Amino acid sequence: MKKTITVFRGDGIGPEITDSVLKVLEAAGAPLEYEMFNVGQKEWETNGKLIPDEAYASFEKNRVLLKAPITTPVGFGFRSLNVTLRTKYDLYANIRPVRSNSAVKTRFENVDVVIFRENTEGMYIGRENMVDEDTAEAIRLTTRKATRRIIRAAFDYAVKNNRRKVTCVHKANILKMTEGMILSEFREIAKEYPQIEADDKIVDAACMQLVIDPTKFDVMVMENLFGDILSDLCSGLIGGLGLVPSSNIGDDYAMFEAVHGSAPDIAGKHLANPTAFLWSACLMLEYLGEKECAAKIRRAVDDVLTEGKHLTGDLHGTASTDEYIEAVIAALK
Repeated sequence: MKKTITVFRGDGIGPEITDSVLKVLEAAGAPLEYEMFNVGQKEWETNGKLIPDEAYASFEKNRVLLKAPITTPVGFGFRSLNVTLRTKYDLYANIRPVRSNSAVKTRFENVDVVIFRENTEGMYIGRENMVDEDTAEAIRLTTRKATRRIIRAAFDYAVKNNRRKVTCVHKANILKMTEGMILSEFREIAKEYPQIEADDKIVDAACMQLVIDPTKFDVMVMENLFGDILSDLCSGLIGGLGLVPSSNIGDDYAMFEAVHGSAPDIAGKHLANPTAFLWSACLMLEYLGEKECAAKIRRAVDDVLTEGKHLTGDLHGTASTDEYIEAVIAALK
């Protein structure tokens, strides 16, 4: 039976990479049906809402969302739509696998890191105050409940996927209450997983060690802001955000997205690289139990990247988005 999912087509390059990914899913025989919605800045300009009510209702019904990049209007009064969706549906685990590929030659060839970022707390709660006209403050929230569940999610992933180590990235040497809670919970929970090596790194030292030798890291878990920064750092080790997928998992809902921006400067020019969004769709298929279909798509993408004849401009090629996708579909066949 086919599974119905919700699709947000996004802004900028969002609609074109969405169409590209759906073509590949169809060619791979993914048993999916779609409820499609326009969201973001253009939708707000047209209808006065960044996300229409019927789009929310669809996600709440289907519980699985494939979301293209969205432009949040710049200025006061507009909160990031990504943050809104993550908090509204308690998508507490942001999981970003970062792996080397043959398309982009970087300093490192064997990067294989999975970042677990707590998605609902930290600085991203958006609680800011003007103390006086010259002083602003931001409140960071850390709870034991959210801390425990993201740490357990990281260890459970390590066990399920035969990973060797989980590293907690923190700043407990300075932030002794918030980060201290995270570190102490990590050390306690690690005792429940004796088969997995557990260690911890202060965030600045972790950044330094990642750019020296990322093979020292395997699964990494951290709070929201550090996860935002380190996931982008790790993407740079393999060639950029155009190659990094992302899933946002909660107990009841799941959202899959590319973490790069909407790139309005190239929108409609068919120059965008849809790889990150395509791999995010593979994460979605695995979440839905369609592992063979996901593996088939991954092999096809790997074949195209390895061949190197149909790469987009960000991968130092000359292919259009359409040419790249047609090559992936040909590899599927």
